[in-house]
Amino acid sequence: MRHVMVLGYQVPRHTALGIIASLGAIAALVVLAPLGGDFARFWVFGLAFGIVLQRSRFCFTSAFRDLFLLQDGRGMRGVLAGLAIATPGFAIVMSNQIPNPTLGMLPPDANILPLGIHTVVGGVIFGLGMVLAGGCASGSISRMGEGYVASWVALGGMLIGLLGVAYTWNWWWDISIGRGARIWLPAYIGHGASIAVTFAALAGMYLATVWWESRSGLAPQPPALPAAPGVDMAARLRHVAQLVFVRGWPIAIGGAALGLLNVLLYAGAHPWGFTGELSRWVIGAANALQIGPGTLTGADELPGCALELGDGGVLHHMLFLVLGMIGGSFIAAAFAGEFRIRVPRQPARQLQALGGGIAMGYGAGIGLGCTIGAFFSAIPSLGLNGWVFAGCLACGAWLGSRIIAR
Repeated sequence: MRHVMVLGYQVPRHTALGIIASLGAIAALVVLAPLGGDFARFWVFGLAFGIVLQRSRFCFTSAFRDLFLLQDGRGMRGVLAGLAIATPGFAIVMSNQIPNPTLGMLPPDANILPLGIHTVVGGVIFGLGMVLAGGCASGSISRMGEGYVASWVALGGMLIGLLGVAYTWNWWWDISIGRGARIWLPAYIGHGASIAVTFAALAGMYLATVWWESRSGLAPQPPALPAAPGVDMAARLRHVAQLVFVRGWPIAIGGAALGLLNVLLYAGAHPWGFTGELSRWVIGAANALQIGPGTLTGADELPGCALELGDGGVLHHMLFLVLGMIGGSFIAAAFAGEFRIRVPRQPARQLQALGGGIAMGYGAGIGLGCTIGAFFSAIPSLGLNGWVFAGCLACGAWLGSRIIAR
């Protein structure tokens, strides 16, 4: 392990890289703070999301793929932990906004989205694409920060897919999205019963995951913890640093942390999302080249990760959330010594990542969100659309797993 001098001390090169990246993140915060708006706040949230994603290896793709291919449910239990934390937190925010849900109003920023054939098609296409690409939105962000070139290619594919949706958006709006009902469970059964039903469904998913795991006859073993520290303060601090910065976090802890961050973000602004900002980038670029898709009927009326025209300029609070997520992942990977530029040995892997990314982008566009916005933020919003998207996502992931297995 190579070392460099930092303030008179020899530290590993990867630690020095992490320190430099952290100082850069702090400098960016100092620059953003006086600009007003939500830039600085979303930058901090982005960093936090990225660090948790990288340290816990949280990824919706692995949650489904590992369950289907390896009968390993640890990733799925992490997802369920995040949903279990986020659901009551979201419910508190929404009940303060809409104390009486029977009046026909919906929480303005909750991811309660139109439900229709677009949800089904989008979920299946996204689930298939994320397995082929080797990572969903969250997993791709984590691996981008670790230096995986294929994940950057997958992101490029998502941009292409989202632009493709923009050109076909009005057709989807006319046949499905514009006709879809926004079904919010509290409007029918109240806040308390909706929470109870959601927890019952999560418990059912947990039991189904355990049953599916048990079919293999194997019990996944947790990673061994590092040896107990010595009695001196320096040894204890090194032990804590290894647990936090070097050892991978249990994925259930990561899922719970992401669920809590999602609640805090929603309480201060709106739920966690991703693909809406990507669509803003690519549609804005197309508009600048005078080849934009034109008017997207009804898109500006939808919450969550619906397509955005990108006419508001470069600076946008969601820009800093996305960049912060990538930056946070890079910082975490640097401290752990896990950053390294990784180029796939086989060119076919690049094409697979690109194709999977295009499928993810198109699926997210018509499904009105990816695994983050249309699933991880939609189920806690107590919208029926989140459960339908999740079921279709599972079907697409199963199909992708069968393709990978062959």
